[in-house]
Amino acid sequence: MKPGVLQFLVGCFAALGSFLFGYDLAVIAEVVASDNFKTLFLQDNADAKAGTVVALFTAGCFTGALGSGFTNPIGRRAVILMGSCIFIVGGIIQTAGMNIGMLYAGRYVAGVGVGFLTLIVPIFQAEISHRKIRGKITCLQQLFNALGQVVAAWIGYACYQTWTGTGNSREWRIPLGIQIVPAIFLASMIYLFPESPRWLCDHDQSDRGRRNLAQLHSHGDESDPYVIAEFNLIMHQIETERLDKKKTYWDLVSTLPNLRRTIIVMAIQAGCQMTGVSSIQYFSPQIYAQIGIPTSQSLLFNGVNAIIALLGTTVCILIIERVGRRSLEIYGAAIMCITFLINAILIQKFPASAPSTGAHWAFVALTWLFNFVFFVTSGPLSWAIPAELFGNAMRMKGVSLGGMTSFAFNTMIGQVTPIAVSAIGWQYYIVFIVCNATNGIFLWAFLPETTGLNLEDMDELFEESPWFVPGSKWVPSSHVDEDARRVAEGWKGDEGDVERVEEVFV
Repeated sequence: MKPGVLQFLVGCFAALGSFLFGYDLAVIAEVVASDNFKTLFLQDNADAKAGTVVALFTAGCFTGALGSGFTNPIGRRAVILMGSCIFIVGGIIQTAGMNIGMLYAGRYVAGVGVGFLTLIVPIFQAEISHRKIRGKITCLQQLFNALGQVVAAWIGYACYQTWTGTGNSREWRIPLGIQIVPAIFLASMIYLFPESPRWLCDHDQSDRGRRNLAQLHSHGDESDPYVIAEFNLIMHQIETERLDKKKTYWDLVSTLPNLRRTIIVMAIQAGCQMTGVSSIQYFSPQIYAQIGIPTSQSLLFNGVNAIIALLGTTVCILIIERVGRRSLEIYGAAIMCITFLINAILIQKFPASAPSTGAHWAFVALTWLFNFVFFVTSGPLSWAIPAELFGNAMRMKGVSLGGMTSFAFNTMIGQVTPIAVSAIGWQYYIVFIVCNATNGIFLWAFLPETTGLNLEDMDELFEESPWFVPGSKWVPSSHVDEDARRVAEGWKGDEGDVERVEEVFV
């Protein structure tokens, strides 16, 4: 098996953690719209309770993201196992819910598990990947998130069509219960896959780290030139970081390079949520109802939307290493801004009280376009980019802080959206129009391109490249592929070449 294929397969399996996140994101739209659920739990204060059911899940995600920042000592696989087990418990409580309190508790516990998983999966994927395909593999996180949404949307739609109006709780219990199955599979199989070589090297297991690096990149050949060059670069960074002794949350903002990284990561994650995607995912029936589309049709459209999300993420994986992270983020923000602007006008001109078939289809088509663009750009990159930007010592805490930002904004959107849609209708869209526009401007000004760089190049990138990115000519000093060739040739070359290699590795 080719090393790239092996890395891809390991990345796919780990991405089951993101499948759980995507499934739970999408399934809740059908759950809160089901007749039996409304009868049992939403007889009074329906908007507030529906918002809380959604928001407690993302509040749990926030807690899991916070906790993940302290899990570096136990290893990447152990965190995946722990997150899966917590999610299973939460899934069981939700499915067995007999009152609104049980639903709240189950949603929160499942969210804690997802918080751990969504933070560790892109880190694990980034640390096992070759730099030339790292973007493709870390975007598997969003691909499986989208796949989870597809499965949840169509299972939810089928259950709605089968049991709506019957008063049978299977209408919402079956969709909630199915998510437990992939979590059990992930928990039971994760230790069959190799641990992150970078984590092993950083925890005084360099022999195992080199062995796993060789397993992932050279069919187990530890004498492979690329493996030697990459291993030396990893060990050099670890030794430098140990001299700096920077491993706390405070260290994320105590120096200008780290502060710059932290601002970018938090802005990317906050900006991703403020595109408006979560409001559509969680409350699509209510949003479609603004323009006169009934619940049955909105759930069908939601299923199509999930398939479009899967296609969008696939496109991202195919083009990310050629187009680059920066261009995708900037142009994606511009297109999403335009779709929300037009949809706001459509809702204002053609409300449910004055429906128009043409406006219906235009609204649906633009929502699908928004979703496609989101999953080509901001969706996968909001997790792929943060996993790249920090060194070994700070990666877990840096991604954790970004994840907490994402889930904090996600929780806010989940709580506010049903109330805002009922209270101000189309004017709620203005928030997302403004945020998409400002996202694009910020990313154009401050997001550096990381395509093709080694993870070990990031310290140099943020120490030496300018904060204002347009016009920057910065290039890294390390060239692992070239240095691997020199290893194979026995370090043949002129004196300047040897000095450069020693500067990188010694």
